[in-house]
This record gives sequence, structure tokens and C-alpha cells, in this order.
Amino acid sequence: MEPTPTNADLTQAAFSDYLKNKKLRNTAERSAICSTVCRINKPFTLDMIWQQLEDAKFHVSRASVYNTMELLLDANIVVRHKFTGAIVQYELKNFDDQSIYAVCTHCDTVRKVKNEKFNNLFTDCKIPKFTIEHHSLHFYGMCSKCKFRIMQKKINSKNQ
Repeated sequence: MEPTPTNADLTQAAFSDYLKNKKLRNTAERSAICSTVCRINKPFTLDMIWQQLEDAKFHVSRASVYNTMELLLDANIVVRHKFTGAIVQYELKNFDDQSIYAVCTHCDTVRKVKNEKFNNLFTDCKIPKFTIEHHSLHFYGMCSKCKFRIMQKKINSKNQ
């Protein structure tokens, strides 16, 4: 009996097919970058991908990471997010799980939120003359760590 392919295997195959259809080479660097993207379960930056490859002793230029990410975007495998400021983050596209995020406006941390009520709210959403392919919902506020830090500063300033 053959093993069932994983999501990472299916993603790698889809990327290989995309490269083949575009008549682009499927290099070891592109494959390693795609594989690294598949292992990350949260939004990531290009520097995070580059660092993980460096840590694994797989040396690749930052330009290769950037160019491959553009290919992954074009192949509809990843999505680009700009949550706050100038920081651009990416995420592996998951069609089964639409994305909901809590974004701290103080420290720029991004946390993915699992909430079936929100996902079910948008399941039957229709927009005239528009086909929805994917959606994400962002909540902006303050994370508990930043809130605690601010409270501690207030307490310390009162005690002085």
C-alpha cells in the first residue's frame, strides 16, 4: 500500500507543475525554499526563510528567496500580508482554513486565531460581480504581553 501524500508533498508537486508549465527550472534552491515554507504554520518573513535555510546549512542568496517567493505567489501557493508598518509577511495558502489574525499594534506580533464562528460567517458570503478565492480577517489591538508591560511601567512610575 502506498503512503498518502502529505500537504507538503502536494504543495511541492503543485510548485513543480507550475515551474514546468512556465518553462522554469526546478532548482534545488527553489525546492528547498518551498519545502521550508511548507513547514511553517504561521505568517513568516523572507528573512525567516533565509535564516532557517542557513541554520540547516543550506546556503542560498536572499535574492533567490525573494525571487522564489514571487514564484510561489504567482503559483497561488502563498499569500502576502502587510499587517503593520513596512513589514511584509507571507503565509502558505490553505483553502480549507480561512485566516483570522490578531495583530498587536505595539510589538507587531501576529497570531493566527482559530474561530469556527467567524469562518462560518463568511462561508456563504457572495459579492456581486466578484469571485472570492480566499479571505482573511485582521483584528488590531494590544497583545497580553504589551498590556502587562504597560501596566508594570505604570505601577513602577507610581512607586517612585
